[in-house]
Amino acid sequence: MQQQPDPQVRRIAAPVFSVLVPLIVGAVAVAVTVGLVPGITADSGWAVLAAAVLIGLLGAVVRPLLVVVVSAIGWFGVVAGWLVVQSLLVYGALLLVPGIHVHDFWSAFWASWLGAALMSIGMWAVTAGQPGAVTQHLLRVNRHFRRSVPSTDVPGIIMIQIDGLSAPLARWAVEAGNLPTLGRWLRTGSHTLAEWHAQLPATTPASQAGLLHGASAQVPAFRWYEKTAGRLVVTNHPRDSALVESRCSNGRGLLADGGVSVSNVFSGDAATSLLTMSTVQAKKRPGPARYLSAYLMDPFGLTRSLVLTVGEMVKELYQARRQKLRHVQPRMRRHGSYVLLRGATNVLMRHLNLAIVAEQMMRGAPSVFCDFVDYDEIAHHAGPARPESLASLEGIDGVLATLEEVAAAAPRPYHFVVLSDHGQSQGATFEQRYGIRLDDLVEQLTAAGEVVVTEDNEQEGRAGALRAGLTRTVKEQERPAGEPAADRPEIVIAASGNLALVYFARLAGRVTLEEIESRHPKLLTGLLEHPGVGWVMTRSRAEGPVVLGRSGRRRLDDDKVEGLDPLLGFGPFAADDLRRHDGLENTGDLVINSLWDPVTQEVAAFEELIGCHGGLGGWQNRPVLIHPRSLTAPGELVGADAVHHLLCDWMEQVGCRTPKRDLILPG
Repeated sequence: MQQQPDPQVRRIAAPVFSVLVPLIVGAVAVAVTVGLVPGITADSGWAVLAAAVLIGLLGAVVRPLLVVVVSAIGWFGVVAGWLVVQSLLVYGALLLVPGIHVHDFWSAFWASWLGAALMSIGMWAVTAGQPGAVTQHLLRVNRHFRRSVPSTDVPGIIMIQIDGLSAPLARWAVEAGNLPTLGRWLRTGSHTLAEWHAQLPATTPASQAGLLHGASAQVPAFRWYEKTAGRLVVTNHPRDSALVESRCSNGRGLLADGGVSVSNVFSGDAATSLLTMSTVQAKKRPGPARYLSAYLMDPFGLTRSLVLTVGEMVKELYQARRQKLRHVQPRMRRHGSYVLLRGATNVLMRHLNLAIVAEQMMRGAPSVFCDFVDYDEIAHHAGPARPESLASLEGIDGVLATLEEVAAAAPRPYHFVVLSDHGQSQGATFEQRYGIRLDDLVEQLTAAGEVVVTEDNEQEGRAGALRAGLTRTVKEQERPAGEPAADRPEIVIAASGNLALVYFARLAGRVTLEEIESRHPKLLTGLLEHPGVGWVMTRSRAEGPVVLGRSGRRRLDDDKVEGLDPLLGFGPFAADDLRRHDGLENTGDLVINSLWDPVTQEVAAFEELIGCHGGLGGWQNRPVLIHPRSLTAPGELVGADAVHHLLCDWMEQVGCRTPKRDLILPG
């Protein structure tokens, strides 16, 4: 067994490392900058070293004060500060250091940006991407919070959601070395890995409604149509997510009692909600939040993020090109907009989330739930098991390593729970396979006057949440609500991965099988004969909910099967999931699931995504739960609501959540 370094030696070495390495790298960056930027010269190496020291000291002393000032001014102050504050600090330091000669401010301006970029690249190279330098920086910038918070022995719980990671792939990533921190936790026995079943629909909004509020039944899909209101609900729109949360919340969500929600769809009734879709509209004060001002004004954090964002974008261009040259199938065209989006979500949002969670830990928050979308984002476009998707897990694992180190300095001990909201299943899309979209197929089979398909993008919604968090205001395109039935499209199709809900929008209530066959006699037969359709669920006036397949049918009320069971191969929970989904308030008149190929293990998404989730088939319904071994879990967890209750029980067990029996109820 490899001998581990003495903990006492590590405690002594860490502060020394955190001072000497940035000093040496900073001196080298200043030296290179002086050599490259016209208008700046140095008489000696000692002058360069003195300049590096003074720049660091001025930044540590002056920048926190400037964050307060520019936040009060608003966005103009933050943008101006972001552009010139570091330049002013560098200019002042260069003027004060004997032996350094600077011609004018603009020389210092360009020197500040070049030096910051070189510093970021140098620190990354020296530390090999390890979290130590980042940890020391986070501890340094949050030390004033730590000093103001009294210590306690009551543990808190940090819940990190790795969006879209299935349990089978989590096990593989641990073995392959993509998740070394989680691997260490599992090998040492501090944690254990389990999986749970994500009920239909396997989407982030449905799972988070369950995980954070215990109310997953309020979300029938990623997007759906509500006939009573005559409107489309899309959960990555802040107004709609706020509406859905109002239906989910009872005031005792997962993060009640002082918890913090970061980058989620719903807040879990958190006292502090940051970059959370359902609450961004509630923040009325114009201008940036203080934590965003601090992030944007921090040259180490922001410049490092910008440098790595550019690197992520270059990496995406290379990986997409490599897929094409190697004729990897299935694959999709990865547009230029996605290149920008990947850089924003996979680097900027990850670093911002890390900074926020670290600050909340240093403030002593009793519970934090944060969603990291890195893996899910890449897996949608490249495929869930592709090398670039698995490699993206390394960034999230680095976050866990950093937070583990931050926890050692926090005012309370912390337990770490790592979980996902769903998995992903891979496959060429419906349109790629058959040259026709589902809405076009439905239109051909019905000769309907108007078939409308929703096309809101999940990833763009995440970027929208970031923009909304940055600006504290949200502008949405108005969508008509409460339209008279005659003005509605005849058919609305809401696709979520390889699941599609079909609504006959002009007909009130749930339209029965018999009425559909009467109005559109070719529709069901045509859908079931299409090779890309696995099964269709509808409600019969005579038989109740029924699942129709190409060669058979299954009644859900009594599980009677005629012919070949259409749910064969879709997992042991398929029938129960569909019985539950049939009872949801806003489920479709038809619920369509794509094919599931047991040979290739592939589905056919109704959206243009290679990795998808939302329906049944494959690993999309098998999310992961990695938790401390001291917090026990039952052998089988079915549904996000069950995981919610388990998390609440753990929080009550460790003492960071008030038990129900101790609550003082009104009246």
